[in-house]
Amino acid sequence: MFSGLRTTVAATAVSASALFAAAPAMAEVEIEYWQYFFDARVTAMEQLIENFEAANPDITVTMTHFPYANYRTQVAAAIPAGEGPDVVQLFYGWLNDYVEADLIQPLPADVFSPAEIEAEFFPMVSAMEQDGQYWALPTAVRSLALFYNERLFEAAGIDGPPETLDELVEIAAALTERDGAGNITQVGLTTGMTAQDHHWFREVLVRQFGGSPYSDDYRTVTYNDDAGRAALEFYTDLQEEHGVTQVLFMDEPQAAFRAGRAGMHIDGSFRIGALNDTRGLNWGVAELPAGSDGTRSNYSSYWVNAITSQAEGEKYDAAVLFMEYITSPEAMEIWLEVVGELPARQAVGMTDENANDPVYGPFIRGLAYANTTRFADESAQRQLMVEMVERVQLQGASVADSLATAAEAEQALLDDYYGE
Repeated sequence: MFSGLRTTVAATAVSASALFAAAPAMAEVEIEYWQYFFDARVTAMEQLIENFEAANPDITVTMTHFPYANYRTQVAAAIPAGEGPDVVQLFYGWLNDYVEADLIQPLPADVFSPAEIEAEFFPMVSAMEQDGQYWALPTAVRSLALFYNERLFEAAGIDGPPETLDELVEIAAALTERDGAGNITQVGLTTGMTAQDHHWFREVLVRQFGGSPYSDDYRTVTYNDDAGRAALEFYTDLQEEHGVTQVLFMDEPQAAFRAGRAGMHIDGSFRIGALNDTRGLNWGVAELPAGSDGTRSNYSSYWVNAITSQAEGEKYDAAVLFMEYITSPEAMEIWLEVVGELPARQAVGMTDENANDPVYGPFIRGLAYANTTRFADESAQRQLMVEMVERVQLQGASVADSLATAAEAEQALLDDYYGE
């Protein structure tokens, strides 16, 4: 199931030709853009580069992409050596590391006005501001939603997606299948902390059970309480008590869903493009199930683009022009169409038509009650969540003990990062 972009933002959309019509002529210059490899994102950026170069014939943009696993290492090694990108893509949670390592430079305030950014972009983008200046900006933002297999739902006689966590468990049970030996051949719900579940646990389940994962400044772990224990118990019981899932079934949660071997799957809006390209898969999207008292929560994140410290002179001027375009309303509409990630400008994303779209709508509505985790080290903090679940499911640790161990380790990580 896929719904193409049908929204035109006439009041705010800026065409590539109009955006740069008044730009001064430049000598021929080539700049390099780096991002991690994700097929739909590469396709979208190829289209944006084509548009930009058509409006700026004296500027050539060369794109390089790397596997996600070694992307940060490649960037960190190239820029100090005077090589690599002039404009770089980075995860919002990496900003502090990039600034401290002098890998990027602040955006020029005369072009990227802080006041205009704060008026036009979603509030979560303010995390890119330090000392009154912005260091990076996103083209798109993300939230989570529940994907479900419409064919499997119909075969099981299920009318629609779950509204609550209790219904999630009930429907997952109806969708789970096993062979004669008791082995799971189809999961009702995918799970795996290495995917998006560590976000679902922190920013959704903990809050729905009445708690908060961190203090407001995200420097203090606060999930080691009754709410956190209830949230972890709910998550681990999906496999241990209810038997409706198997962690990393078919290795990757999204792979199981794409193969038609999972009834439901929690993932980000960035998965839309890949699912749309999966032949024979009929799917729908719903907002994440609410807690027992009706509480809704979500997790929002984003990747940003920044100008690196090695961009100077004409390359810097070209990089600023390129940044203008890839953060324009036109670029955001293209990104939504090709990748499925939500426009970072509120006027582009929060239209009635988009909010009610059967595919984009659940993600867009989710932004209204989403929280953005401020990571010190996203990879390390995710790994602590992986180990927390493994202790319960593989080592027989109690939920309370494993949660306390994770909280202590994560607090030590935060203290070390912030020098406390």
